[in-house]
Amino acid sequence: MDDSNDNNNKLVLDTSIIIDGKVSRMLEYGELNKCEIIIPIAVLDELQAQASLSREQGFIGLNEVKRLRELCSSKGITLRFEGERPSMDDIKLARHGRIDALIKDVAKKEGATLITADYVQALVAEAEGINVRYIRKDVKRELSFERYIDEQTMSLHMMEDVSIFAKKGKPGAFELVKVREEPCTHAELMNMIREISDAARLTPGANEISMNGATVIQLGNYRIAITRPPFSDKLEITVVRPTVRLTLDDYRVSKRLMERLKSRAEGILIAGPPGSGKSTLASSLAEFYMKQGKIVKTFESPRDLQVSDAITQYAPLEGSFKKAAEILLLVRPDYTIFDEVRKSEDFEVFADMRLAGVGMVGVVHASSPLDAIQRFIGRVELGMIPHILDTIIFVNAGAIVKVYELNLTVRVPTGMVEQDLARPLIEVRDFETNRLEYEIYTFGEENVIVPVEAESSGDGIKRLAEERILEVVRRFDKSAEVKITGSSSALVRVDRSAIPLLIGKSGSTIKELERMLGISIDVEPRIRSMGEQVKFDISEQGNSLYITFEDIVNKSVDVYVDDQYLFSAMVGKKARIKVSKDSDVGKRLLQALLANSRISILVDRRGNG
Repeated sequence: MDDSNDNNNKLVLDTSIIIDGKVSRMLEYGELNKCEIIIPIAVLDELQAQASLSREQGFIGLNEVKRLRELCSSKGITLRFEGERPSMDDIKLARHGRIDALIKDVAKKEGATLITADYVQALVAEAEGINVRYIRKDVKRELSFERYIDEQTMSLHMMEDVSIFAKKGKPGAFELVKVREEPCTHAELMNMIREISDAARLTPGANEISMNGATVIQLGNYRIAITRPPFSDKLEITVVRPTVRLTLDDYRVSKRLMERLKSRAEGILIAGPPGSGKSTLASSLAEFYMKQGKIVKTFESPRDLQVSDAITQYAPLEGSFKKAAEILLLVRPDYTIFDEVRKSEDFEVFADMRLAGVGMVGVVHASSPLDAIQRFIGRVELGMIPHILDTIIFVNAGAIVKVYELNLTVRVPTGMVEQDLARPLIEVRDFETNRLEYEIYTFGEENVIVPVEAESSGDGIKRLAEERILEVVRRFDKSAEVKITGSSSALVRVDRSAIPLLIGKSGSTIKELERMLGISIDVEPRIRSMGEQVKFDISEQGNSLYITFEDIVNKSVDVYVDDQYLFSAMVGKKARIKVSKDSDVGKRLLQALLANSRISILVDRRGNG
């Protein structure tokens, strides 16, 4: 391959040499002069396509083309674009060399020297008889940003037109330090991005996630996030690195918890705020299970857990953890570390794999251990949660601060007394003390997490019940009042005219409300009016009691037993009221009849309905 000086020659640049940035440096140092530079249109289209897919190489290449134009203009060197524009088929076959073929065609047609940093491209061009100059990539062993990193650096933050800052210390005990006063320039950051991209292409195991305006690259121990407009307002690079690598012994895990992790815990959730040390603990658990003779795999995007070579780290397969899970189940791991569980699909995959019998350790962002459980509620059926999660480990400042265990049982929730209110509920207990701290169950139509201490004092159930009952009854009367009369009963006071609507036909509305809330509800007028006592007859037909009047139609009446208010109802067109024997008021009215109690009915003739 020709390594001679290219003065007085036509030079065709391919994609690799433009991304490498070598030609612009040669122009700056005067290594190229009196030459003509040709950039194939296929190269420009390929760079545009990569940039449209948010790949850093595309942005780097387009910026390099812009720089080449400026340098050629200042040095009086001709730069032009030649060749055919690639078709859709050419773009689809780019990985198979179709774009490279179009570039070589330009070099042939122009009788020019092809400059490339791609060894395969150089070999093929030489085989075709094209004059080639192959320039090896300059790969720096040390990246530019590493000069600002020391053993105490947790993360490095570089932003356009801003000084360089670093977080130094350890999780829970760090400070933000200015490591360079001079602000970063756009050109400086672009050079860093070029270095990072080149190193990622040449480093085995490096992986990249590209989105519109953002790129995340895992390069060895460094997790590098690059953001640019329109996602961020300016170019920014953030480098995150692990500061410590711990074992479970470093966490001073209790003997009780250690035994659980060895024998029973198979649905573990590690929760904590960002930077609290969740992933470090997950890495420690991965090593722990591997040393227990278990097959351990990880799910990561990007792959940044610090684990031994014996643990295979999986990224999303074709962008999906669901597809990766299908393959993983064929591998038959004993434990899978899922770092981090974010999207709804992630929660579904975690649940499916756990129910398939794989031990799961998930990592989630949460400000409290209960928030971690709340992330699963709504995504997974409530009754299934204890089968998926059995241990919640909350981490903060690099230490385990709380451990919960979850159990499913069927009983009456704390603070309720009637046996017919029994329901499936999840007990959340402090693992070390076995003290019941929370209960999770369905209340009405909602899933609720109720503190047991507050519940036992009555405050929790009262607050929930009052709010839920008022939400419903105020549809009938905006001034409705609710009073909790017991652990499983309540009194509702509404306007006299709203009582029939609230109770419903044969008590259907109030029954549905009682069933939904799991609580017994009595209804009475908000303002009592004795009105006029009227005559009536009570008869029994099938499963109903009928109260018949002589001349009352479309009037609201109040029914009393031994001067104690029982209920209110609207007299229909047939001058009667139908009361179901199965309803609460029906049962009490029937008992009053059997006991020969005094029953009186009052009507307010001033109002209708």
